[in-house]
Amino acid sequence: MLKDVYQETEDRMEKAVKALIQELNTIRTGRANPSLVDTLPVEYYGTDTPLQELASISVPEARMLLIRPYDPSSLENIERAILKSDLGLMPNNDGENIRLNLPTPTEERRKELVKVVGSKAEDTRIVIRNIRRESIRNLREFEDENLITEDDLHLGEEKVQEITDQFIEKVNQIAERKEVEIMEV
Repeated sequence: MLKDVYQETEDRMEKAVKALIQELNTIRTGRANPSLVDTLPVEYYGTDTPLQELASISVPEARMLLIRPYDPSSLENIERAILKSDLGLMPNNDGENIRLNLPTPTEERRKELVKVVGSKAEDTRIVIRNIRRESIRNLREFEDENLITEDDLHLGEEKVQEITDQFIEKVNQIAERKEVEIMEV
């Protein structure tokens, strides 16, 4: 029963960390990265479809993305979606492909992006602490129902706190790496 609580706690915290990584991948660092536009919603036959399902995305140069649509008729919709997005990029359409040149962010913009990374990391830490609180509440309910002993409750709380500390440290490391990447010129 305790192992189930630990496993569920770890699974939920792992999902929170993966969501953070996915969010941080969409933050532009100046270096081309296909994940910057992977999930960009593009209207395709009346349905919003992630760009990665409509085109291949490659990095021919350090500061350029090349988008090759599988269906040439979707080229204009992809271009429109890029323009509507908050990426601040100008697509260059050559009739077959779209090239996205990523300008080097200014010092001021990089500092803003570091703040965004910090904010997203803090949001993830809050999610992890909420998961910890729910897990401890579950353990206390088990103890109230006499399913576990008081000693098991204390051991369980310590173990949940240990798991929480590990995931908070993961979040800190991920945020730190992203901040270093952003501040690189």
